[in-house]
Amino acid sequence: MVLPDAGADGAIDFTRERQAMMGEIRDTVRDTSAYTGKNTLDPRVMEVMAQVPRHRFIPKSLWRQAYENRPLPIGAGQTISQPYIVALMTDLARIDRNSRVLEVGTGSGYQAAVLAELAGQVYTIEIIEALGLKAKQTLHQLGYRNIEVRIGDGYNGWPEHAPFDAILVTAAPEQIPRPLIEQLRPGGRMVIPVGEAYRTQLLKVLEKDASGALHEKDVLPVGFVPLTGEH
Repeated sequence: MVLPDAGADGAIDFTRERQAMMGEIRDTVRDTSAYTGKNTLDPRVMEVMAQVPRHRFIPKSLWRQAYENRPLPIGAGQTISQPYIVALMTDLARIDRNSRVLEVGTGSGYQAAVLAELAGQVYTIEIIEALGLKAKQTLHQLGYRNIEVRIGDGYNGWPEHAPFDAILVTAAPEQIPRPLIEQLRPGGRMVIPVGEAYRTQLLKVLEKDASGALHEKDVLPVGFVPLTGEH
């Protein structure tokens, strides 16, 4: 969908940095396999991770660090997630071209871009207006037309577009929000970090079966910014 650099990077060539990032993702997947049960990730996810221009989602002053396998600041006390975590969460969501996906916590827009390369439609919510508007602009510049950005409190989801085949939450609530559970389609999967703010949390996968029963699995200890809002 989107060309790697979309013609806006001047003379900077990130080929080596991209390759190094992909190597680090593969290494981290193997290193965490005892937690996740995965030695490799879906090849489709890895292909997308190699293509989406991560540097376009961070301040230009940080471009030289864009493909390091770590979070980076994007302003307003928020970060762009570690590439490995973006890849893992995308893999765990098990989406395809027929999927309608909700993301809670747009941030820079990077995770939404990765999802949009694989899904039919992505709806993403950001509570911090400045970040949401910047992400919307970046995604538009990169040519994404299957992403809708909304400024608002993601705790309550986006009922107008529910149910969703997958829900990804990129900030940590202390408990899984009931509205998001209700908006998950039977057969759908939610990938969400859960735990106290600024402490180690657990990345969880919540699956709703055809009868509506919920099945929860702990995947990996993680550290995300807290989910904010009226809740």
